[in-house]
Amino acid sequence: MTVDLSVLESLGINLYSNAAAVLSELVANAYDADAGQVDITWQPRAAPSPLGQTGQPVAEGPTTAADPPDEEPAVQEVVISDDGCGMTVPEANARFLKAGYKKRDAEGNRSPKGRPFMGRKGIGKLSVFSLAQTVEVYSKTEGGQPHGFQIRVEALEDAIRLSRPYHPVPVAVPAEYAKRGTTLVLSDLKKKRAGLTANALRKRLARRFDVLDPRTPEAGGFHIFINGTRITWADRQELKRLEFIWEFPATNLEPHVLPPGVRRFALASGAVNAQRGWTISGWFGTAKRPTDLVDDEEAGSLKNIIVLARKRPIQEGIIEKLDFSRLFGNYVTGQIEADFLDSDDPEYDDIATSDRQRLIEDDERVLALQDFLRKAFVTAADDWSEARPKKEAADALVNYPKLQEWLSKRPDWQKPAAEGMIGTIASLELERRNEKEDRASLFRSGVLAFERIGLREVARDLENLSMVTAEDLLHLLGAQDAYESALWLDILRSRVEAISSFRNLTRADEKEKVLQEHLFDHLWLLDPAWERAATSTRMEENLRHIAPDAFPVDEAGKELTGRIDIRYAQANGRHVIVELKRYTVKKDALELQEQGLKYYSALRSILEQQNRADEPIEVVFVLGEKPGAARRGGESVDEYSESMFKSISGRYVLYDELIENACRQYEDYLEASDRARELDELLAALGPEDSD
Repeated sequence: MTVDLSVLESLGINLYSNAAAVLSELVANAYDADAGQVDITWQPRAAPSPLGQTGQPVAEGPTTAADPPDEEPAVQEVVISDDGCGMTVPEANARFLKAGYKKRDAEGNRSPKGRPFMGRKGIGKLSVFSLAQTVEVYSKTEGGQPHGFQIRVEALEDAIRLSRPYHPVPVAVPAEYAKRGTTLVLSDLKKKRAGLTANALRKRLARRFDVLDPRTPEAGGFHIFINGTRITWADRQELKRLEFIWEFPATNLEPHVLPPGVRRFALASGAVNAQRGWTISGWFGTAKRPTDLVDDEEAGSLKNIIVLARKRPIQEGIIEKLDFSRLFGNYVTGQIEADFLDSDDPEYDDIATSDRQRLIEDDERVLALQDFLRKAFVTAADDWSEARPKKEAADALVNYPKLQEWLSKRPDWQKPAAEGMIGTIASLELERRNEKEDRASLFRSGVLAFERIGLREVARDLENLSMVTAEDLLHLLGAQDAYESALWLDILRSRVEAISSFRNLTRADEKEKVLQEHLFDHLWLLDPAWERAATSTRMEENLRHIAPDAFPVDEAGKELTGRIDIRYAQANGRHVIVELKRYTVKKDALELQEQGLKYYSALRSILEQQNRADEPIEVVFVLGEKPGAARRGGESVDEYSESMFKSISGRYVLYDELIENACRQYEDYLEASDRARELDELLAALGPEDSD
């Protein structure tokens, strides 16, 4: 059996898909080399290597025609430099240039400073070839001589294709790299894999290592710098998004790394298998909404739980492996430290895949971890379902003052249930685009349902409404038209009762007086489709200004205000002019048309000035008896009136007919509304008499 050099393509050139994963391998190498600090620099390359591909010095001199023009962007490079133990030339050949170098077999399980080695397979350094076409390596041990070599992927691929050994090109060491430790310079970067900003690299590396050690390098700490700035807890973007957090024992997140107001829960155990010593530490938490974990372009998706072993990732995400279908799982992020997954015990195999982003899924350690986390999720989900609505309710009452006002007016026995309902609605995940409008609509529907049930004064029903889950509430509010029908049933009954009282009025002046007092605020008497009137004082003033002679005046020239001659309203998307005539006064259709035309024209003029000329206008006359027909010719009275009012979109109604028609229409609605009646009967069955 032989192994071809082409394995480099599979294990390095084509294995890693992003810069963060590549740099993680190099940072791990620095950690294993007992470095106290590793510096990563993403910068324009200022000059070519001191030696060319043949090893000869590059001639200095003026810019030649072969140089790129000034307007072209500079070539980008990444420099990774550590202050670790460094390598001699024999060590570089035996360790760095040997794919599959088994560090733990050759050097033991720990570094000279006692750090458990992160590296294991000896192929992590091949990751650089997936990011850069040119790699330069400079290294120096304590008291040794600095040395350097260059690898070009193009030349390496030629050697692979021709099945011949590949020898890196020795290069001179620049003065800034002639120091103890190892420096890699990656250039000719592949754009697709190196398209991250330095800030993005900072955020992603911060999640990939549990080495944010406050100790100084001299005291054994390990610090990662990018472009001169150290990675700290502030770069952990997922921590900034947390609303609730659950921590395993031995996990000590300092309060300053968490957002203000985060609710902390302690999980009872981190023992996956106590007999075998399989334990974990770490944490997982929930964001306010799932989109908080996926909308950071620089940090990437935060919606996963990274599993670490020996302070570096061994599996990028494990949530999808837990088969956890509850809503809680959509809000979770976290970090779990499980060193038993990368044990040095010869009894256990190496279960990490080559790129250290996944684990062999059928291994007993992986299955045990998944089962343990699944149970921890159930516990946390119960905590979350209880605590989240309370917190969201408090926030909602701040954001919706009217909701706070409504809640304050509830009887004390209703308030806990009302707060629970508000919290459930506030915690629903909605699309960001229409979130404010949609949530306000859901609050309206929830209040409507609450009010309907509250009218029955059945505490049990309100408690049930407040304790439904988000899934239940969506279904409940999906049937909001049933609640509206039920509430409308009460409204309709009150209207029929009001109309019935009108019906009992026998004197003409009583009918006129009552209708004058109530008609404008209750346009449903004219048309059941009209719910409310929205009047504009300014527009009415303008209307009177444009058509002053349309309004009756007394002998002193002052407008008569003792009774309503005209009222303007906007209802159901149209403008309505209502003119009431005395019950005993009979008017000719032509006379009404002339008066209505003044109102119509004046209002049309106002709308045109406001660029609203397309909005419809209707003129309604309320009369005691049918209008006369002074010049009807061969037309009937009704035909004549219709022709007179057509130009102003007008019509007339009679006091008595108005009352009778409205009553008949609402009675028909009550009889036809089976759905409303059925719901009313259902709620009646849940009334106080059956509450036991």
